[in-house]
Amino acid sequence: MVEYLREEDGKTKIETRYYISSLTKNGEEFAKIIRSHWQVENSLHWVLDVQFNEDKCRIRKDHSAENLAVVRHIALNLLKQDKSVKVGIKNKRFLAGIDQNYLMNVLAKI
Repeated sequence: MVEYLREEDGKTKIETRYYISSLTKNGEEFAKIIRSHWQVENSLHWVLDVQFNEDKCRIRKDHSAENLAVVRHIALNLLKQDKSVKVGIKNKRFLAGIDQNYLMNVLAKI
């Protein structure tokens, strides 16, 4: 059991998270493992959620959700690889939507 303290909208919230593991680690080592997991989770999934609105996607039928997730990952990786403009992912997506030459430049990296 891990109690997690966070502030949201100026209010302090305490969440309790439960983990099941066969590891024999002390509390400090286990905390490092948990932080490491959430660091990876937040660094990748935060971008997908915020920039691609992944959590708001209502697609659920058959394998469509998994397929769209793969497309989002490909798009994110292509946009990250593009160094022709120095803007964030959100602006790169917008630019690809309005400038066909930029879109072709990004897609040419495949």
